[in-house]
Amino acid sequence: MKLKYMYCICLNNALLPCVKKLNYIPVGLGNENFSDEWLKDSTQENISYKNKYYSEYTFHYWFWKNMIDKIEDDEWIGFCAYRRFWMQDLESKNDSIYNLALHKIPDEWSNYDTIIGDKLDLSCVKWTKVLKYGKISFLRNPLAIFKNKRSIRFHFDMFHGNGVLDKAADLLDEKDKKDFKEFIKINNSYNQGNMFICKSKKIIKDYYKTLFEWLLRCEEIFGFDLQGYGQTRIYAFLGERFLPYWFNKYTKPLEWPIRFYDLRSETK
Repeated sequence: MKLKYMYCICLNNALLPCVKKLNYIPVGLGNENFSDEWLKDSTQENISYKNKYYSEYTFHYWFWKNMIDKIEDDEWIGFCAYRRFWMQDLESKNDSIYNLALHKIPDEWSNYDTIIGDKLDLSCVKWTKVLKYGKISFLRNPLAIFKNKRSIRFHFDMFHGNGVLDKAADLLDEKDKKDFKEFIKINNSYNQGNMFICKSKKIIKDYYKTLFEWLLRCEEIFGFDLQGYGQTRIYAFLGERFLPYWFNKYTKPLEWPIRFYDLRSETK
């Protein structure tokens, strides 16, 4: 069965031929002057002005408010980005992204309701980065000298601000606060990419409602006077850590391979 709804999130109008070659739905973020062939997060009800801080989540908000109810029930709905793509098969091959990228619903998905990316192993962070960014994090968690103790929480502290993830977790509803804190404490890997594929519109809506209500509360604490890549996009990074927690807790997910490939390399 063909995958009808794969939204490819991009920042540049020049990528349109590449996205069309993939037969994906082109999505344009932010202030770029996209042509009418793109879905744009700056139309209708939107938070596009927050794109600098939310990254691809400004489209997810737009999709929630303006698009999801227009899609048929029981259709797989997926999201990828101009640098990250779902693979058709579990075994990656050395071939063009246009041949490798997902286009058909694999038989393996029949017993699952969501697909999330394969895990990023945080224990493999280079010592040079740990020494450069992780000094204060080590004071908070001395056991991180051991690779298997470098948790999601430790990693987030290193790159996005000490204590930020803990403060954000405290703003979750009671049904998630304790479990999310445990999730970021004991896990040293997480499903990467801010990407998912799902067959249930109800699941997607429930996820969006929880996520955006939480991020709105986080805005009251962290605001938008943020500096540097690791802090400016703080709401996107919070969402990236929350996604695997939520889908693993509330759905039946299957992990599926993601490949990094930058479409911009084809426009130079």
